[in-house]
This record gives sequence, C-alpha cells and structure tokens, in this order.
Amino acid sequence: MAGMSKLPAVYRHGFMLASSMALSYWVTVKWLRERSKQLLAKDINSSIKSHLTKQDQNVAVDKKFFRKLIVLLKILIPRVFCGESLFLVLVAISLVARTYADVWMIHTTTSVESAIIGRSSILFKECLSRFAYAMPLLAFVNNALKYTVDELKLRFRKRLSLHLYDQYLKGYTYYQINTLDSRISNIDQLLTQDVEKFCTSVADLYTNISKPCMDIVIYARKLSGTIGLSGPSLLVLYLICAGLVLTRLRRPIGRMTVAEQQFEGEFRYVNSRLVTNCEEIAFYNGSRREKMIIRDGFERLIKHLRSLIIFRLVMGCIDSVIAKYISTCVGYYVVSRPFLDPRYARHTRSTYNELLEDYYSSGRMLMRLAEAVGRLVLAGRELTKLTGFTTRVTDLIGVLSDVNQGIYVRTGINNTIMDTKNNEGRIRTQDGIIKFENVKLMTPNGDVLIENLNFTVQSGQNVIVVGPNGCGKSSLFRTIGELWPLASGTLTKPGSGHLFYIPQKPYMTIGTLRDQIIYPDSYFDMRRKGIKDDNLNELLDKVQLTYLVQREGGFDGVQDWMDVLSGGEKQRIAMARLFYHKPQFAILDECTSAVSVDVEGFMYEYCRTVGITLFTVSHRKSLWKYHEYCLYMDGRGSYSFKPIDEHTSEFGS
Repeated sequence: MAGMSKLPAVYRHGFMLASSMALSYWVTVKWLRERSKQLLAKDINSSIKSHLTKQDQNVAVDKKFFRKLIVLLKILIPRVFCGESLFLVLVAISLVARTYADVWMIHTTTSVESAIIGRSSILFKECLSRFAYAMPLLAFVNNALKYTVDELKLRFRKRLSLHLYDQYLKGYTYYQINTLDSRISNIDQLLTQDVEKFCTSVADLYTNISKPCMDIVIYARKLSGTIGLSGPSLLVLYLICAGLVLTRLRRPIGRMTVAEQQFEGEFRYVNSRLVTNCEEIAFYNGSRREKMIIRDGFERLIKHLRSLIIFRLVMGCIDSVIAKYISTCVGYYVVSRPFLDPRYARHTRSTYNELLEDYYSSGRMLMRLAEAVGRLVLAGRELTKLTGFTTRVTDLIGVLSDVNQGIYVRTGINNTIMDTKNNEGRIRTQDGIIKFENVKLMTPNGDVLIENLNFTVQSGQNVIVVGPNGCGKSSLFRTIGELWPLASGTLTKPGSGHLFYIPQKPYMTIGTLRDQIIYPDSYFDMRRKGIKDDNLNELLDKVQLTYLVQREGGFDGVQDWMDVLSGGEKQRIAMARLFYHKPQFAILDECTSAVSVDVEGFMYEYCRTVGITLFTVSHRKSLWKYHEYCLYMDGRGSYSFKPIDEHTSEFGS
C-alpha cells in the first residue's frame, strides 16, 4: 500500500476503479449462477429442464458457435448471386456512403464555425448554401441505409422460415416431432419468435460490425495526414484489448438468453393450454388451480428476467467505462499529441485560426474514430446474445433432420433417454390390401401391446375393431398411417393417398365451406379433378347437410367452422370429405358417435356402394351388420381376427 501512495493520483484512481468494477462483476456473476441453479431446480417440465441444462453447458462464443453460425448463414445466403447477397452489398455501399457523408458534414460544419469565428459573412453563406443543396442527398443516404437493413432482415427471415417449414411439414414430421420426440418443446415459438430474433440479430450484427470497421479505415486514412499513423494505431490496439476483455466478461449472456427463451416458451404453453381446454377447465371449476399454474410459470420468468436485468446493469456500467469513456480519453490523448508537442512540424507556423480549424476537424474525426472503436467493442455484446438464438435454431434444425430420418429421442421413466430408429420394420406399398406380417405393435415409449400381429384384409372386407380402452386400437391405426415407427415385421398397405382417417373429433380447416369438404385438396386440385360445386352439393345431400350451403352463404362462405358447426355436423362433414376423396380404405374411429342411427346407416351403406373398405372403431351394435370381419384386442397382448357370423358375440350398445 505504501507503494501505491507514491503513484500519481490518476493511476491510483484508475486502479481503484478497475478493482471495484472487477469485484462487482465477480459478486454479480456468482449470485446469478446460484440464482439460475435455484430456478432450474424448481418443478418444471423435465424435458425443458434437461434442455436448459444442456444449453447451459454449450452456449459460448467459441469454435462450435461459429460452426453453427456458418451452417445457418449458408441457409440465409444459399448462393453467391442471390437477393440476400445483393442486399448485403447494398448495405455495405450505404454504410460507406453514410461514413463519407459524416466526413463531409464534419468538414462543412467546421467551415461554418470557422466562418462565424472569422466573421466572414461571404464564407458563411457559401458553406450554408452547400449544406442546403446537400440536404436531400444526405436524407436519402440515411434512409437508404435503414431500408436496406430492414429488407435484409425480412429476406433472412423469409429464407430461414421457408427452409424450416419445408422440413417441419415434410411428411408427418410436424406430428412426430410433437408426439414421438421430446427434445423440442414449444416449437411454435422457435418457428416464429426465435427465428425472427435470430435474423434481426444477424442483420444488426452485420451493420454493427461493418459500419465501425469502415469508419475506422476511412477516418484513420483521413487522420494519418494530420496527426500521423500512430494515433489511429493506438486506438485499434485499445480496440483489440478491450474486445478480448469484454467478450470474456459477457459469456453468461448466451446461456441466459437461451434460458429466457425457454421460460418464455413455457409461459406461452401454459396460456395456450388454458385456451385449448377452457371448456373442460370450466366444468371442473379449475380457474383457481390454473391461476396457480400460470402464476408459477410467470414468476419463474420474472425472476430470470430480473436476474438478467441485474447482469445487464453491471455489464452496462463496464461497457460504458471501457467502450465509451476510456476510449474517449484515449481519443483526447491521441488528438492532443500533435498540438501539445512544440516540435511537431505541421503546426510550427500555423496561425491561431488554422490551429483551431485543424483541431476541430481532426478532433471530430478522431472522436468519431473513438466512437467507432467503442461500437465495435460493444458489438461483442450482440455477438454473445446471438449465441443463444443460434443454439436454439440449430438445435431445431438438428432435431428436424433426425425426425425426417426416422430417429426419435424420448425422455422415459426416471428421465431416461430412449433412442428410436425407424429402420427395423418394413413397409411395402400395394393397392387393395392391408396385411400385417409378424408386426410388433408397440408404442413410442417402448410398451409392447401385441408381440406378433398377423392378419390380412382385402379390398371389400370391412372390419370392425373392438376391445377395451388402452388395448391398442388407436396404436394400430397410427401404425397403418405411418405416424408411429414400425418396430418389426412387414406391413403391406396402399399408398397414403388411398388411405383416409376420420377421428371422433374431425378437423376443420381455415377457409370456406368448400374447403371443409375437399380438405386437404385446394380449390385448384378440385377443379383439376373435374369436380364442381354441384357435385359437392350431392355429397352434402348424402349426409343431410344441404341446408348449410344456404345458411352459411354458399360454398364461398368463411366462418370459424370449429365453433359454428355442431358436433354432429362436423362428423357428417367429415363423412362428406370421405365420399369426396373415395379412398380404397377408410379408418373410422368413433366418427359417427354424434350422428343419428338412420343417417349413420345410410352413410355406411354408401361407403359399401362406392367400394370404400372400412376399418371401424365403434361401440354401437347397429354397425356390426355393415362389416364382414371382427378384430378383437383384449388389452393383454392377445388378439383374434375372424369372420362375423351368427355365432359371433357383438359388443356395444
């Protein structure tokens, strides 16, 4: 301490400031780490907890991050000559134009001030006239930069979103990633908010790095003739040192960004559950319990955001000191050297006005250079934040790739990880037959429902499937529809276009009344098949729904069909949809439970007339007469498949 007292006051103060800042940062980071552990230890979704723990280990500005970023950049900019490349060039041109506009403004404002101090009205009017003439061009340069950056963000988002949706909506991936794989939760947030934030962050980072770099090059070139090359070199050296220090200090931001998005997704999920299940919750009078669930998720989010705010407060103070104030002091030191050095040849014979004008011009350029150095140092903050979004998006791409290859990862009992690869069973495509050969009927969790399933259904052989709840009826249909992987054996079936499934609660799409009948076809698909609205009216007549055309304003009427139609109307619309597509086989899963017996009977008779072979799950005895075979599953691993005759016991009511 005695040695410290001998140092100049400025060094003592600087040392004390640096020590206090380092201590504050250490205490804050240690507190935040303990806080994060407490938040993650709470009772939250196990898959989210494991995902957060994994991300906490992997998020950092390192080689792995840059490899992930390069993968995403290849998606954003697929070719050298594309629209995104053009706008990258336009942004760069706009940045250069903006910098030269700033240099011109510095010279012009310095000339105006020199004319005022020199009391020269002629020079003042001349400089002011030049400024007035340049106003439109300056305004265009500033707003052209904003336009090119916004357009670049939009193009990046479009390119990445279309790529992700191509993978997400490929085959049955959208179903399998939500039901068979547990690595991604709240995928809707990833596809919307996280993609938008990533693209915005990438475009902003490009401008936040490109603009300061261009400023440094241009201003250093301009200043080298007045104050020498050593001044700008000193600022660049400071940039490197400060950048390394701040990048190291900001490392926790990446992990905290990932955790923030996970907590946001969890909070969105509990709110969407309330909307989806509002009727059931109301019947249970469960508002108090749901309020507790929502508040619990919200409190976790708020606590994490508060921790993030505190960390940003500390880092903001450190950023301001290192990137703004110290860089300003370095700038003042550099610009003062040629003016305070009596041996500097350039200013030995300069008048006071010349010194003043040179100082204003050089000083302002050097301050702009110092500001550019500061912005480049602070760009590391955006880079650290980008690591979180990059990790989230690349994780999504990896999971989508796995699921498209039939690889699923699920969290089982006691948080065990189970890998499932869809490469053991074999599916063959053949019209007019559904045949199971030594198929192990198994759930994605690994529960074996039937060890060895063997039966054959030819076209025209209608089958009714019966058994207790949980015996595997729905699992059978999911296997036939290729929604679940085939564990073993061989399944022979028609192509997907010749197999149609109607659940108990039919799906109503967004669109017109016509769209409800022809789904998933579009209007152009319908016209290409040669089907007209008169044909659709005939189909509605067969399910006794012709009154809907008039009630809803024709086939072009648009409504919220899930709310407008009753349960029975939706089931009959689904049957009209079946008649429209005329598949070889149809799976009817309690799809007429809200339809009267007489209408139900007519629809089943029509299916037999047009040659649609039925797999029916129903508890109504009245439907047995429309089927020739019965598949009985006892729920204990056994089954029977045999023709229906007078000795067959009918199940149901």
